[in-house]
Amino acid sequence: MAASHAPASVAAATDGVIEENVMAILDSSGIKDSRDLHDDRAAFLEAVRSTCLASDNPSVPSWRMYDGVFQILQNSSSLELAVASFHLLTELGKQYPRTYVADSGGHQSLVVVKESWVPFLFGNGAVSSEIGGNVRSSDHLFDPSRFSLLIEAIVEPTNGTDDNNGIKAIENMMLFQYLVNTLEADFVPRQIATKESLDWVIFRESLLSMLLGSRKLVFKSFVKNCMCILLNQYYHEAKDDYEDIIPSERETESTSYHNFSLNYLSFELKKTLISLRKLFVMVMKLDLTRKEADTLGLTSRADRFRNSIMDIILDELTYNSSYLSPFLLAFVERKWKLEIILQYFSKYCGKGAVRTRRSDNSQEDLKLENVLNFFVTATSAKAIVRKMSAEIAQLLLTHAYQACLSAEDANSNSADTPEKVGATLQEISSNFIAAFQNIRKVSPDIQISPFEKEALFTAATLVRKLKSKERFKQEGTPGLAA
Repeated sequence: MAASHAPASVAAATDGVIEENVMAILDSSGIKDSRDLHDDRAAFLEAVRSTCLASDNPSVPSWRMYDGVFQILQNSSSLELAVASFHLLTELGKQYPRTYVADSGGHQSLVVVKESWVPFLFGNGAVSSEIGGNVRSSDHLFDPSRFSLLIEAIVEPTNGTDDNNGIKAIENMMLFQYLVNTLEADFVPRQIATKESLDWVIFRESLLSMLLGSRKLVFKSFVKNCMCILLNQYYHEAKDDYEDIIPSERETESTSYHNFSLNYLSFELKKTLISLRKLFVMVMKLDLTRKEADTLGLTSRADRFRNSIMDIILDELTYNSSYLSPFLLAFVERKWKLEIILQYFSKYCGKGAVRTRRSDNSQEDLKLENVLNFFVTATSAKAIVRKMSAEIAQLLLTHAYQACLSAEDANSNSADTPEKVGATLQEISSNFIAAFQNIRKVSPDIQISPFEKEALFTAATLVRKLKSKERFKQEGTPGLAA
């Protein structure tokens, strides 16, 4: 029996040694030489990794361990420590999830380990009771106000000639990525559990809902700052295949530390844009679930009113038409991009009956097929163009068609995007071409961008192929029976 308890005792002793040195490591900036401080922090990160991840009998990281790693990420002043602490926090989150779904009697139930450490601070500012009597300051945790300030810091341009500024910018972007990953790790299991139980409270108690529902966060300003990041000069580089740009070892060795920092800054910016789009999608899903719960009468006074993120985005795109093209290029999530475009058109193409709380939800939402029908004749096209301009109409139609093609190519399992299309690909392609022809009749001098020309060429090619395929099926294949 003693032998079976030995590994746990060793792990507990190791945890105790690590925790005893955490505060000394983090609070010794004014005492130790910076090189010694760097080495101590690197040793601390390695000790946590060995104890909680690499050991044969890994132990659950304590509150202080998590807290120490998180503080190093925020105040490392070293690219090496920033990267190491970020990856360690990410791995710990995957190994020891705070929120997950478990099978219980044939049903999926939500499990929340409430005593687990989280980087967010809500309510009265109380921290985990695990700290015990020695309660430390929680200023390094992120309340809604500080989360909003982090977005503002990322929006502000960085002085690339200063290595310290570059490292701080990288720390801020890694912090944002980690916080979004934490929100997602809490959000996804709740989404799964909510679909089965239809319990809106599960979503209301999510980290994301508490963050956005706080009075400390001005939601409209927050969304506008997030849009500024998407609309910056790097939007055209925001791609999901960012792994290809990681510098090789040979390139790293042949360049200066300064140039490497700038390259890594660009690399982290691309990942930050991906995290930002992920955050936007989560908020849109939260708003949609809230809307459905409200329709079913499942919400209460505990659910504070907040404008939806879709409404704020549409307002910004409507009153700043120059934002449209860069935003639609940067926001690549096809389902939600199509939804934004359809709601943009709904502002100009008439609105259906107003839905009230607990209505029967019978009014159909606008679909791409309906939008294209508004351009079915030159007369109807003229009425729309008079309201939104021919250039904007062409741009929106092209991005909507692109989203339609992306869904077709991906063979998406989600039925949401096809439902928003409302017709076959052949019909959509034909109507897309007709819409451009009618817009040209209304505005004969309008220019067509290369992006729009490519979409028209693709549509014409698809129409020919699909018609030939349909004709081939109708005529059959003579000689096969024989």
